[in-house]
Amino acid sequence: MAFQALIVFTLACLCVPCYGNRKFIEIDTFSNDVQKGNGKPVFQEQWITQKLDHFNGADSRVWNQKFLVTETHYRAGGPVFLMIGGEGPINAGWMAMNPGSAWLTYAKKLGALCLMVEHRFYGDSRPTVDLSTENLRFLSSQQALADLAHFRTVIAKQRGLTNSKWVAFGGSYPGALAAWFRLKYTHLIHAAVASSAPLHATVNFSEYLEVVWRALAAENPECPLLVKKAFDTLQERIKDPNNYDNITKDFNLCSKLQIQSEKDRAYILDALADNIMNTVQYNNDNREFEHVLDTNCTIKTVCGVMSDASLGDPYYRFAAFVRLRTITHLLKPCVKDLTYNANLQDLRNTSYSGPHGGGGRQWTYQTCTEFGYFQTTDSPNQPFGGFGLQYHVEQCQDIFNISAKTLYAGIDQTNENYGSYNIRSTRIVFPNGSIDPWHALGITSSISDDLPAIFIKVTLIQEQPTVPTCTLPELRISPS
Repeated sequence: MAFQALIVFTLACLCVPCYGNRKFIEIDTFSNDVQKGNGKPVFQEQWITQKLDHFNGADSRVWNQKFLVTETHYRAGGPVFLMIGGEGPINAGWMAMNPGSAWLTYAKKLGALCLMVEHRFYGDSRPTVDLSTENLRFLSSQQALADLAHFRTVIAKQRGLTNSKWVAFGGSYPGALAAWFRLKYTHLIHAAVASSAPLHATVNFSEYLEVVWRALAAENPECPLLVKKAFDTLQERIKDPNNYDNITKDFNLCSKLQIQSEKDRAYILDALADNIMNTVQYNNDNREFEHVLDTNCTIKTVCGVMSDASLGDPYYRFAAFVRLRTITHLLKPCVKDLTYNANLQDLRNTSYSGPHGGGGRQWTYQTCTEFGYFQTTDSPNQPFGGFGLQYHVEQCQDIFNISAKTLYAGIDQTNENYGSYNIRSTRIVFPNGSIDPWHALGITSSISDDLPAIFIKVTLIQEQPTVPTCTLPELRISPS
C-alpha cells in the first residue's frame, strides 16, 4: 500500500477514550462474540500473555492483555490495522460502523484486518493486583510499546500475517504511541497515523489554555473576554469566606465551599475551569457512539451562554454554564465535593475499583513520570487563573512522593528517547486541528514528504440565532 494513500486515513483516529474475575483464553480460541451482525461476529474479545517487565530478562512474571479483533472486512493479502488503546478502557464502539469509525470504512475499502489493543494498567488489562506506586513503576510508554511489539509478533505468526503491512492508529496519547511505535519498531510497523499526538513532553503546558482562548474567539471574539471577566470575578470573590455561601449556591455545589489552603483554592478553580476546557477539547468530536453524555455541549454552547445578558453579569453566566454541564455530563444535580484533600485521597486509592482506578490515578502517574502536560494558567494569553505550575508539580509529590527533580528528569528523558518535535522516521502522518488544544505539542508542519502534517484550521460559524443548550434524551435543560 503506497504511503500516500495513508493521508486519506487522517480522519480515522479520534482519541480512544480515557478508561473482574475473567477467564483468560488462548489467543487462537475465538469466544465472547460480543456483537453479531448478518449471522457472524462483528468483533471478538481475546487475550494475549505479556511480560510484566520487558526490559528485565530475569523477571518471568506475566499478565493478560485484552484486545478486540474483527475480520468483517478482511480479505486475504490485505493490511492489518492496529488501533492503540490509551488512558482508559478500550471501547467496543470503535469496532462497529458508526459516524466515528472512518478507520473501518477504509478497512472495508482495503480489506484490512482490524485489531484494537488495550493499554497496560487500564480497563481490564491489569498487570498487577493493585495500583500501588511500587506496581506503577511497570506503567510507562516504553513498556506499552514493548507490549505492542510482542502483540504484533505473536498475532502475525499466529495468523500468517508476518509479511502483511501493519498500520498503527491512535489519537492523543495513543497517537503519540502510534508514532513512537513506528519510530522504535520500524521492522514491525509499516506506517502510522498519529492524530492529535502530543509528541513533545513538557512540565508546563501553558499553551493549552492559549488554544482554548483562540478556540472560543473563533466562535465569538467577545467570548474569551467574557469568560476571563467571569473568572476574574470568581477569583476575587473566592478570597473572602463571606462569599462562600453564595458561591456554593451559584455553582450548585453539593456541600458548602470550604477553603482551608491555597491548594483548595487552586483545586476548585481548576475544577470549575475544566468545564470549559473539556468542552473545547471535545468539541464536535463524534463521540455519540461511545454514549458520552455531553457531546452536545460545544464551544457554541459556551459562547451562547456567556453572551446571554439575561443571565446576569459574566460571572453568573459562567456559573449557569457549569450548572448546565454538570447535569448534562454527570447526570447529577450538584457539583461534588471540591477540596484538594478529598481529591488527593481519591487519587491515593490503589484499588482498580477506587474512585480513579479506571484511569485517573494511572494517567496522573504517567504525567508525573514521563509527560508533564500540566495545563497551567501561567500564560497571560488565556482566560483563567489560580492554578499555576507549582500546584501541579506538588500534586506529584503529594500523591506518589515524586519530587520536582524526578519529574523534570523524566520529562527530559522522554524527549531524549523519542525526539520531541524532531522525530525522525518515515511513513507517519500527523493530523491535527486548530481547535484541539493538544495540537500545540504536536507536529503541525510537514517534516518531510514521508512525515507529512495535516493541520486542519477550523473556523466556527454561528448557526443558531438563539442560545444553544446541551440536551439529554427526553430532557431539555435551559442555561438559566
